Amino acid sequence: MKHYSVLKKEAIQGLNLKDNSVVVDATLGYAGHSSSILKSIPKGHLYAFDQDKEAINYSKDVLGQIANNFTIIHSNFVNMKEKLNELGIEKVDAILFDLGVSSPQIDDATRGFSFQSDAKLDMRMNQDDSLSAYEIVNNYSLSELIDIFYAYGEEKLSKAIAKCIVNSRPINTTRELVSVIEEAVGKKYFNLHHPERNIFQAIRIEVNKELDVLTKVLPDAIDLLKSGGRMSVITFHSLEDRIVKKIFKDFSEVNEMVKGLPSIPDEYKPKIKIINKKVILPSEDEIKENSRSKSAKLRIIERI
Repeated sequence: MKHYSVLKKEAIQGLNLKDNSVVVDATLGYAGHSSSILKSIPKGHLYAFDQDKEAINYSKDVLGQIANNFTIIHSNFVNMKEKLNELGIEKVDAILFDLGVSSPQIDDATRGFSFQSDAKLDMRMNQDDSLSAYEIVNNYSLSELIDIFYAYGEEKLSKAIAKCIVNSRPINTTRELVSVIEEAVGKKYFNLHHPERNIFQAIRIEVNKELDVLTKVLPDAIDLLKSGGRMSVITFHSLEDRIVKKIFKDFSEVNEMVKGLPSIPDEYKPKIKIINKKVILPSEDEIKENSRSKSAKLRIIERI
């Protein structure tokens, strides 16, 4: 299986790994980043999270051929702190997040992530979850659909698309949904702006609660880092990047309430420093090799 990890070299270099580092890969996927991490920490340990059983089964084999100092945890990374605490891990040296959908998930038509192939509406990263794209498309109210298309898809014709979806129910497959979107906006707008990208993104984010879990997990992840520990976060769209940027900014500045005081209590001091003031983007060579890397952004921080 060909799987390409975006910004792999830059993200892993940014973690400053040592032989004995304890590392968390929050997004194991198909072990693209985890394989490199494991090779860098022969005396350390890798804890890798994923909620996709197919990815876990594949990655277990891949990592097992490299070493055995790893633990895979079948869970959404939002539970990172709790799951690590259960294993007696209070602090770690490095954490990596590679957000978004992995290429094999998109390429497997049966998962229903892609608007380019026909499949039952699904889009669940964890196939044990009850909420799928089918439920959202067929059961959400008109106003709920408009809200998620505006908020998560940033689609300006959200209202027209949502109305057309409600009037076309039941919609069973990805291609049926694409046809409804085209009908809602007209051929010219459809071919020019590709609103199906925005709508599929919005539904996927809603199915997997991606922005909610990211907002919740980043403060926990910062808390898990030892002093001097590093975190690399790769995002693939502006909504994720905005959340990461804001949380990193909040944690790297003195709390507003105590600015200007002669001595600042520890709990109000910055918890992190930002390593790359300017966001790291893929090289032209990387974009040529993998067009999906085009929108990727990497931010790196260090725990103070």
